Formats: sequence, C-alpha cells, structure tokens
Amino acid sequence: MTPTTSRHSRALRVLILATGLALAPTVFAQKGSTLEERMSAAQFKAYGLDKLTAEELKGLNDWLQGRGGIDDAGSRVSEEPGSRDPKFGFRAQDSGREAVQAKIVGTFRGWSGKTIFKLDNGQEWQQAEAGSYSGQTYENPEVTIKPKLMGNWLLVVEPCQCRVSVTRIK
Repeated sequence: MTPTTSRHSRALRVLILATGLALAPTVFAQKGSTLEERMSAAQFKAYGLDKLTAEELKGLNDWLQGRGGIDDAGSRVSEEPGSRDPKFGFRAQDSGREAVQAKIVGTFRGWSGKTIFKLDNGQEWQQAEAGSYSGQTYENPEVTIKPKLMGNWLLVVEPCQCRVSVTRIK
C-alpha cells in the first residue's frame, strides 16, 4: 500500500466514524442499544473502543443513548429528556435531542390535516405532514416523540404503533 493510499484509507475511516457518531443519537435512541451490540468485534477493535475502560465505555454508551454525560466540572450527570429546558423540542433546540415519553390528554381518534396533540407534560405538538389516520379510539394513550434527522420529530402512539411527523408548538 502506498503512503497516499494509506492516507486516503485512514481519512475514509475517520470520515465513516465521524458520520457514525453524528448519526448516533438517532440510531442509539432505542433502549439497550450499545456500541458492543451494534458493532462487530472487529469494528469495535478497529475504532479503538476496546482500549476504553468499562466506565468510559458506559459513559459513551449513555451519551449516545441520550442518558447523560459529563458537566463542565467533569462530573457525570444524568437527567430526564427535556426536564431542565422549557424550550426542549423546538427547532432552535437541535442539540441534545432526546425522545419524549408522555400521554395524550383526552381521547385520541387519529389525525388529519394539522392535528394538535396536547400532552400531559404540558407540551403541544402539531402534525407536520399531509395525510390522515383513523383507527381505534384510545383514552389518554401513551406516546413517544422521537427525534428524526434534520431537526424533525416523529410521534408514535404506543397502543396502535401509528406514526406521524410532528413539530412542537408549545
């Protein structure tokens, strides 16, 4: 392998790792999804993750799953998504996006047009895509609002697993 090929190969590996880390908050939003579970043993070793201590690896997995990190003083922190920031979920708040779990207040019958979903945590989210859904009726169903790429959000009504893109309005 020539020195030029070696540099290109290394640059490509760095680009792939950087892309993976940039997409990681979305990919790792699923509970229980760790680096060890997502990568082959060869990939894990190739990226140098086998050199991390157990505590460092746990911290990295927690960060990727949006469950905490390190504060400016170097102490580990962990908190519920959106618990400190009243503007959590608005487009201006794109860093540190984490899934929100709540319940729709009242009866859920589906959506059409610009349906507004009022949640028991005080947040309001509005349908952000065309289309409609009507199915079973649910009282105060649990929902999960997951971050998507490009600052978008996806509301999932848990009992029916029906999904719609949403934007936070309150």
